[in-house]
Formats: sequence, structure tokens, C-alpha cells
Amino acid sequence: MAIRNLIPCLLVAFVLYLSGASAAPERGLISGKVTVEGQPSQPKGINMSSEPGCAKQYSTPPTTEDVVVGKGGGLENVLVYVSAGAPEETTVPSEPVAITQKGCRFVPHITVVQVNQPIKIANEDSTMHNVHPMPTVNREWNKPQPPGTPPLTEAFAREEIIPVQCNIHAWMRTYIAVLKTSHYSLTGEDGSFTLSGLPAGKYTIKAWHEMYGTQTQDVVITAGEAKAINFSFQAKH
Repeated sequence: MAIRNLIPCLLVAFVLYLSGASAAPERGLISGKVTVEGQPSQPKGINMSSEPGCAKQYSTPPTTEDVVVGKGGGLENVLVYVSAGAPEETTVPSEPVAITQKGCRFVPHITVVQVNQPIKIANEDSTMHNVHPMPTVNREWNKPQPPGTPPLTEAFAREEIIPVQCNIHAWMRTYIAVLKTSHYSLTGEDGSFTLSGLPAGKYTIKAWHEMYGTQTQDVVITAGEAKAINFSFQAKH
């Protein structure tokens, strides 16, 4: 008897579940490409003769990564993100984002984390490094990291894009972008980006590059819409 009474309840719950799922708003996306116009400066060679243990890790001489341009003028290492209008983030990711010092370079060149998300920084080289973020609104710190020591774990409490250097090796520079949103994309060698999972609404999209600065566009998308926008920076020397 109890089982017969339970079956209608389960059917009602299942119908309510399906109606709720079908009523969920469709998510849209914004995608596009970042390019550079004009003749960009060529990457400069890095002289690592003072660190032969690092130099031997490269089959071709290493070069700077501040301006990397691919086919069709696609600009790499551009951070594109929702700077206004994004849904409020309620949970900070607990999984650390990794930065590695390898071959006397920071890898990756641009790291993106959310506010208060842990960052784990490791030294895989056989030489001493130090990690020196230079923020404007966050706490500044400068920590040595001898070879073979455990990774450093830190976090930043406020949104900003922070330059980081190794005071021992002047060519070692990277950036940590601390954001309030999880809606971001880093362009690859073709300059493309995608911001997905966006509900209908108006958004401000910001594109940041370490040499060329920042551009913004306001975009309105409807439920489930896929909208294309592009950014173009002017080359500087």
C-alpha cells in the first residue's frame, strides 16, 4: 500500500523537475578575436648565459613574450573578461592555480585567478629565484625560492592585474590577473577568445594587453544568443 501511494508522488516530483529544467534560462556566449594593426615589435632575445642550467633547456634561443603575434595579426596573451554585468560569484575556487619557474621563466606568462583563490608557485630550476609581485591595491610581498624548496602558496584579496618579477633574473616577468568573475578568456596564438555561460543581459567586456593597454565594449545578449565582437590594438614600438 505504501509503495502504491509513493509512485504518484514520485511521478509528480519527476514532472516538476522536468518543468523546472525546461524553464531554466538559456545561457549565451560572446566570442571573437583580438588583433594588432601595423607592424608590431619583434620579440627580443634573452641572454641566459649567466644561467647555463636554464639556457640548455632551449633548443632555440628564448625570446620575450610581451608581444606575440600569430597568423592574420592575432594577438596572443590578451586577457578578455566581463568587467561589469556578470552574475555575482558566490564561491571562491579552492583549487590552487599553478605557476612554475622553469628554464628561468615564469610559466604561464599570464595567470588568471579569482579573488582569494590560492596560487601555488613552484621552482623547478636548479638555481635560486625569488617571487616579487608588485600590486597597487593588494599586499606586496617578496619571497626567495631556492631550488628544491616547497611551492609558495599565496592569494590576493582585491581585483587587479599584478606584474610579477624575479629580482635575481631581470628578464623573468609575468602577470597575475586577479578577477571577481569566472567569465574570462586568454587569447592563444590566433587571438581568439570565448566567454560562455552568460545569462541574458548587458555586459562590459574588457580586453587587456600588457603592452597595448585596455579596450572595452558594451554588449547586450539575449537568452541563448551567441554574439561576436572583436578588438584591435595599434602596434607600438
